Amino acid sequence: MTDRELPSVPQTRGGGFDTETGASAFSSTRYLPRRDRVEKSVPALPAVSMPAVQEVLDALPGSATFLLPVYGARGEVTDFRITAASPDAVDVGARKGRELVGLSVRETYPSVVGSELWQGYLTALDTGLRYESEPFDYEEVVAGVSRRSRLAVRAASCHAGLIVSWVSMDDAERDQRRLRAMQRLARMGWADWDLVRNAVTWSDEVYAVFDRDPALGPMALEELPGHVVAEDLPALGESVRLLLGDGAPIDHTFRVTGSQGQVRHVRIVAEADVDLHGTPVEVHGFFQDLTALKQAQEQLLEHERAAVAHRSLLEAERDLAARLQHALLPLPQQSLSLAGLTVDVAYQPLQEGLNVGGDWYSAIELSDGSALLVVGDVAGHGLDAVATMAQLRFTAKGMAITGTPLPQILARLNTLLLHGSERNFSTATMVMARYEPDSSRFTWVQAGHLPPLLVRDGEARFLTAPHGVLLGAVPTPRYDSASVQLLPGDQLLLYTDGLVEEPGEDITDGLARLSRTAEACSGDARVLDGILGTLVSPDVRRDDICVLHVGLTPA
Repeated sequence: MTDRELPSVPQTRGGGFDTETGASAFSSTRYLPRRDRVEKSVPALPAVSMPAVQEVLDALPGSATFLLPVYGARGEVTDFRITAASPDAVDVGARKGRELVGLSVRETYPSVVGSELWQGYLTALDTGLRYESEPFDYEEVVAGVSRRSRLAVRAASCHAGLIVSWVSMDDAERDQRRLRAMQRLARMGWADWDLVRNAVTWSDEVYAVFDRDPALGPMALEELPGHVVAEDLPALGESVRLLLGDGAPIDHTFRVTGSQGQVRHVRIVAEADVDLHGTPVEVHGFFQDLTALKQAQEQLLEHERAAVAHRSLLEAERDLAARLQHALLPLPQQSLSLAGLTVDVAYQPLQEGLNVGGDWYSAIELSDGSALLVVGDVAGHGLDAVATMAQLRFTAKGMAITGTPLPQILARLNTLLLHGSERNFSTATMVMARYEPDSSRFTWVQAGHLPPLLVRDGEARFLTAPHGVLLGAVPTPRYDSASVQLLPGDQLLLYTDGLVEEPGEDITDGLARLSRTAEACSGDARVLDGILGTLVSPDVRRDDICVLHVGLTPA
């Protein structure tokens, strides 16, 4: 066969493949064709069965193709065309398997022509010797996107063509980088021990775990105890004995001393390969530096201890606060029998969780058999209001017990607020009453407070208030008293403004609402519950509430 009778492959790419590709994926090193090939006739070559070649490549793993040379008029190789490809073959342009068939090397990878790789192809084709390239960088522009890779190529002559295989070095290098990164981030390194040859191999990270100079080389397992904290030796020794003696896998944490004397927490996880007799011959495992984790656990444990101690302190303070509440503040709800009166109490501070507020009440029986009834309201909320309230409440009770007239008690409380050593400019309102059972007389005074509400025979009316200004307002106030004769079945309400006030509403509207509600509930078994249920909305109330419902037992 002459050179014009050689089997040829069409110079245009078949199967609709695009020939407009970018720069070559291969090295651009220039190669000059052999001169003795010029002007020579091409020897006759046997025909090649492409289906047979494709069947062979179908059984090959990795990237492999079969290239047929394309000859020029003078017998020189002008191109190579891919005529078969392995299923796993993929080039840098992401073309895969059969997509590669029909591609022209000159058209698809133009920089290959004249390169070192091209020369390798020609040499392998001419001499029959296998060509293996050194790894080289390759860049191709596909659809305007540059793709760069690192390849190693092998070419071998076969049936007047070339079997070309290549390996992307990127995947292996990327895997190595990932492995190194994972080991570094996890502070972990692998180790292998060949027990037959007594050889040890460490990854670089293991030296960092043990703070060991790489120039010293890795440690044998037998050397390990010399670096371990004495308290951890027995348990570690037992684990190593089981590993080397019985081939049992281990997962053990111990402490070692670094080159600077610092203590590190190290975890070893290892398993053994055994021979036919069950004797360990190789050990594979990893070391992991758990020092940072242990320190974090110790800090967390310390924080938990501190939290427990703080919680205990808070519980103790809460218990103390509860005791102080019982000592300083009124009970939130109670029913009393005093001097022939039935007294129901409701006390609802605005700060429910703390149970502290500026409203207060007193309901006690005095030594002469009379009853003292007090409702007061200190301006403000919180502990400051409670402190002022406690002063007023206990001072008023003390003076009442000694028989001081009610108007004088108010005057002295006014002086207490004005001239107290811890003056905080508080003011307060107050209504105070004394009921004498022998005469059924109810005598009362007020300091800027809302008047009591009397309900008699189902009709409600507010008592006419005697003169009196709020406590702490003026240096020399005047306080008068007023009296009313109670009849069997009468009901009285002593209350603070939180029961009747609404934002943006005149106080007279709130008092009228209270009057109507008291009349409607006057026949109930629990009058106070009905009043509170009607007038008080927990979601919208903005002030403390204190109410005393006083009932005179019917005849």
